[in-house]
Amino acid sequence: MHRWGPKAGLAAAGRLICFFQPESLEDLQAFLKAGGHGPITILGGLANTIVRDGGIRGVVIQPDKAFSKIEALNETDLYVETGALNGSVAAAALKSGIGGLEFLSGIPGKVGGALAMNAGAYGAEVKDVLVEASGLMPDGTLQTFKPADLKMSYRHTELSEGLILTSCVLRGVPEPYDVVKARLTDIKEKRNATQPIREKTGGSTFANPSAEDLAKADLPEGMRAWQVVEKVGGRGLTIGGAMMSEQHCNFMINTGGATAADLEALGDELIRRAQEHLNLRLHWEIKRIGAAL
Repeated sequence: MHRWGPKAGLAAAGRLICFFQPESLEDLQAFLKAGGHGPITILGGLANTIVRDGGIRGVVIQPDKAFSKIEALNETDLYVETGALNGSVAAAALKSGIGGLEFLSGIPGKVGGALAMNAGAYGAEVKDVLVEASGLMPDGTLQTFKPADLKMSYRHTELSEGLILTSCVLRGVPEPYDVVKARLTDIKEKRNATQPIREKTGGSTFANPSAEDLAKADLPEGMRAWQVVEKVGGRGLTIGGAMMSEQHCNFMINTGGATAADLEALGDELIRRAQEHLNLRLHWEIKRIGAAL
């Protein structure tokens, strides 16, 4: 049965106009095949998203709990649906004696979003462990893609227009429980020490600059986005209710009353400063969707 209703955006006051949470793959297929629904926006866990204050026109679909299955297929592979939390995948891998997927515990949100943007952390990214991904086309047909089909690169996955990712297979390596557990503990401790994980934050605001962009700007090789933000006076910078974290200045925080416009204006101000002062173009890592007021 289709469930409809309003849904509030995570990072700001953006409102979703028409919200559909399918109860199964077949439910979602039936909805797509019926047509006549207008433009579609797919949302995951909203961990890395700003919904603009004017809301989203058309239909918002969120594959959620009905798409959260995680199953070990063998000693190296996990079948994962896109509504599963990244942290749950890392935990399931640990339980199954599969190593190499611990980095997912350092990525907030759900597998669908991580797959759609080739998310990464602690030296690894989704493309390194992806075997295949499946999804529904706008007409409801199910297709499966190999990594080469998706042309995955740094924080980018090339998806067919209108594709709704529904599941994937991830591959690690057989490893002892204690070895995998130790790496998970290390990641957790590093996150607690360096990131404002208890704040209202969308995670990393900007992607790390490419080697080519740094060379053009005559900046040190390997310079990270947080170093760029700090260099242009971004640590603690505030616009309205939006602030760049003092703890990790590539993390944007909603201090309690930020509008989506506040958050976006803060990011755009840092992009302006980096261009003006360093001749470097910063690129948003946070996805911004919907209409401004």
